[in-house]
Amino acid sequence: MDNWTEKRELVRIAKMYYVNGLTQAEIAKKIGVSRPVISKMLQRAKDTGVVEIYIRDETVSMVELEQELEAALKMDEVIVVPAQGSTNEEIIKQQVAKAAAQYLPKWIRNKRRIGISWGTTLYHLVNEYPFERHHKMKVYPLVGGIGRHRIEIHSNQLAYEFSKKLGGTCEFLYAPAIADSIELKKQLVDSPDIRSIQEEARRVELAIVGIGNPYESTMAEMGYLKEEDIRQLRDGEAVGDISSRFFDKTGEPIDNNLNNRVIGIELADLKHIPTVVGVVSGTKKLAAVWAGLQGNYFDKLIIDEYLAERLLEKAKGVSISERG
Repeated sequence: MDNWTEKRELVRIAKMYYVNGLTQAEIAKKIGVSRPVISKMLQRAKDTGVVEIYIRDETVSMVELEQELEAALKMDEVIVVPAQGSTNEEIIKQQVAKAAAQYLPKWIRNKRRIGISWGTTLYHLVNEYPFERHHKMKVYPLVGGIGRHRIEIHSNQLAYEFSKKLGGTCEFLYAPAIADSIELKKQLVDSPDIRSIQEEARRVELAIVGIGNPYESTMAEMGYLKEEDIRQLRDGEAVGDISSRFFDKTGEPIDNNLNNRVIGIELADLKHIPTVVGVVSGTKKLAAVWAGLQGNYFDKLIIDEYLAERLLEKAKGVSISERG
């Protein structure tokens, strides 16, 4: 390009559009021309090399990984979040939660009833979620959520905070995630309020859940899992949990005292919810996520690249035709 004046004008417009974030209409008004003129000038900037658009390599590789996983796992949608070279589990978890907060708005649009489980990943997701205005939307906790420890990650608290971000309302499930005894659970779930909330939670249109590794679990840190519970889980060959419901490597619920004391929707209920989004990070949860896939509990997954790579390796080495 020989015309210095033209080049200067193209650079000026390109900076306003690509760097400052102005719309073409805003630039047109600022300069005093029509919007189509700005559109043509932006195209000219690309044609002459004033503007060069690059696709970041890791983004391309993530898209390829997503597509491979969707095909191998027969998933509706898989979002793979770049770790950007980090090996810090907490940083990766926050990146996955942030990505989930960016994708969820388009998935929950036009929904009226949203369900949310509990845990640190979902806590970060809710914190990152943008403020919206969905006045007719209601959020339901999928599992009991009262206790004295780490209340900020309990399902009731997350449902409340999430409803504020959405501009909607929420319900509360006034019960612990795991009752002290089966007798106490029966008394609680027989109460009209708790029964009603659980029935409504089973009818949500979209559910957001985390996936846990029972042997490196927030539940143990919070005192929900005692040594006897861990022993029962090992005896039952549990590999993971969703909403405090434990399952084995085939995705089948563990039939033991612990699972029978959980107050919340059951794993089978997830299969009747139109869209279930699993949000998880860390290769320590590989077995749990794989088993959850065998159980057909997820429609969409948001995971980090390390976990995605391990899942793809497993998918290529193990037949999952039983997933249908």
